[in-house]
Amino acid sequence: MKQKTIVLASLLIFTIMSTNSQNKPKYKALTAEEEKVIVYKGTERPFSGRYNEHTESGTYNCKRCGAHLYKSDDKFDGHCGWPSFDDEIPGAIERKLDADGKRTEILCANCGAHLGHIFEGEKFTDKNIRHCVNSISLNFEAVKLPVENFDTTYFASGCFWGTQYHFQKQKGVISTKVGYMGGHRDNPTYEQVCTGQTAHAETVKVIFDANKISYEELTKIFFETHDQSQLNRQGPDIGTQYRSAIFYTSETEKETAKKLIAELQKNGFDVATELSPATTFWKAEDYHQNYYKNKGGTPYCHIYQKKF
Repeated sequence: MKQKTIVLASLLIFTIMSTNSQNKPKYKALTAEEEKVIVYKGTERPFSGRYNEHTESGTYNCKRCGAHLYKSDDKFDGHCGWPSFDDEIPGAIERKLDADGKRTEILCANCGAHLGHIFEGEKFTDKNIRHCVNSISLNFEAVKLPVENFDTTYFASGCFWGTQYHFQKQKGVISTKVGYMGGHRDNPTYEQVCTGQTAHAETVKVIFDANKISYEELTKIFFETHDQSQLNRQGPDIGTQYRSAIFYTSETEKETAKKLIAELQKNGFDVATELSPATTFWKAEDYHQNYYKNKGGTPYCHIYQKKF
């Protein structure tokens, strides 16, 4: 009888341990840097996080448990150095008074991971609320949509690193690639284009969602992020490959570009921008793609200036 009792007790203990093990939440292992923010409620340095200027379409999830927290449609530039959102996925966020007794802390409602803080009354968007979130508390899950759902266009404004940098930051831009267009040689290399003998311009291919950003808005950004008055150069970069050019894909795009050029000229700006129909786009070498995103820093001759 005593032996039977011992066996039953052992089985009971094993069952409880097994059940607890199955019910225990499975969280991602965190690095020391991630723990500092997610567990111990620290704050990453402003402008250092990977999602601060991130504009892809998709969902931002909790780094620790994977719960869906925010949609990209609710992300905006809060000019604060951290990702900003003006709404959350329903039920995803828990709010509580911060340890400082003043601010409102926001946490993942599923696992309690520290995300950041929430602020109201700043009037950045119509919702008048800002979830200020640490990038390190998030993972991003991109939405894979067919390319045929989007529009494609091409811009050249000097060194394509800087041109890509500004278009990548725009909400509604799905993807960008740097390459070469407007020349007479197939599959040109960067070295060949740099000779000026292929007639290609350093060009950025922009795939965008016209429901979120219009071609006219993109063209204004093009003009406002380079000096359209310079002929066959941009700042210290000299040569036909650095010319200002719009390679339009339809008559509608052509007319929109002509309208904006006329508006610039009316306001006293000189315009040397070439208007040409789009031809074959030759993708540039991999080391040129996403240059500033990979290397850090900002463009040296693509500085934003309000012109419209």
